[in-house]
Amino acid sequence: MPRILHIEDDPANRLLVRKLLAKAGHEVIDAADGLEGVRLACTIRPELVLVDLNIPGLDGFEVTLRLRSEPSLAGVPIVAITAEGDRETSLAVGCDHFLQKPIDARSFAEVIDRFLRQGPREPVPVSAGAARLRQQSQRIVQHLEEKVAELSRTNARLREVDAARTEFYRNVSHELATPMTPIVGYVKLLIDEELGPLTKAQGKALRSMDECVRRLRVMIDNLLDVTGLETGRMRFHHADYDFLDTTRRALAQVADKLAENRVQLVEELPRGPLAAWGDAGRLQRAMMMLLDNASKFTPSGGTVGVRVVRLASGHYEMCVADTGPGIRPEQQPRIFEPFFQGDGSVTREHGGVGVGLAIARRTARGLGGDVRVASPCSEVIEGARLSGAAFYLTVAPRAPGELPADTERDR
Repeated sequence: MPRILHIEDDPANRLLVRKLLAKAGHEVIDAADGLEGVRLACTIRPELVLVDLNIPGLDGFEVTLRLRSEPSLAGVPIVAITAEGDRETSLAVGCDHFLQKPIDARSFAEVIDRFLRQGPREPVPVSAGAARLRQQSQRIVQHLEEKVAELSRTNARLREVDAARTEFYRNVSHELATPMTPIVGYVKLLIDEELGPLTKAQGKALRSMDECVRRLRVMIDNLLDVTGLETGRMRFHHADYDFLDTTRRALAQVADKLAENRVQLVEELPRGPLAAWGDAGRLQRAMMMLLDNASKFTPSGGTVGVRVVRLASGHYEMCVADTGPGIRPEQQPRIFEPFFQGDGSVTREHGGVGVGLAIARRTARGLGGDVRVASPCSEVIEGARLSGAAFYLTVAPRAPGELPADTERDR
């Protein structure tokens, strides 16, 4: 049974060729790229090689040059198959025959049989200069093959490391979240004096502990969300909610921090309600991340402004602008990447691990909108001129009843 090596990256084309040639009594061995094709050819020494000229890694021309440099494959015919290819170039680099795509299923097996009977074509006379050029090309391709193989191995290792990192985030986050639940509960019981009266000093200590526990819980939730970002899956719990009410809740959560940092908050909020369908809990966290980011980078005595509007498209938009230093243009394309921090010194001073903006954008996109940035900005909110950075979070209002209440969706 003649053994044919088929080097082709398209699975549908590989399947078609396999069916046609297997029916005609041939054994077909597949390779999905040039590197694998060269390795298999040198290992099994097929009776014929079919190579697509437009394959990844080493293309068909380079594969042919490489195969023609192997003495053990000297008598093996090579057939180039391509939809758009240079027949003369393919023959010049060492192919014996040339087939145009799409192949004719009715006559393909007969054509391959004819190539097998004919064997390699008659040698084409070449000048000494052309022969040296081909030899040099073969050496270049062999070196390229080694480099591509090295890069492929490195890329595979990087994928393994990335998968291990994602799994680490997930495991650590879950392991930390488990003991946090009773800690949060018991601290609350103590603060509420349900386990007995507290002295003034004990109450102060417990309130400090409660604040630290809350911050730790936020970090754990962020790590869990980062796992969702890394794997491309974030779980949303959809229900009816009010966009304006969600905004007010987010503002209430950060009001104390803004006051502590002596940052003035100005608001332009419309009359509600602004009915929508989505995950209000996740949206509120995304809003808080934008507000926390503005607070972090706005100097003492500065201003953070918040405006909510309904756009002409029907989307709801929350704008968070500040009087901070802004974001440098070269950093703006990367600020939504997980763990990217635009200014390490400021971030270290004020805390944060660089995941808030990434989570906020992914949340907004999961709710049919997006988060974009403008810096420097020129916003005016309640008479305050804000020229630092402005973040615009949008979501799509979904008609109530579009999905069953409390539906869970993976995005």
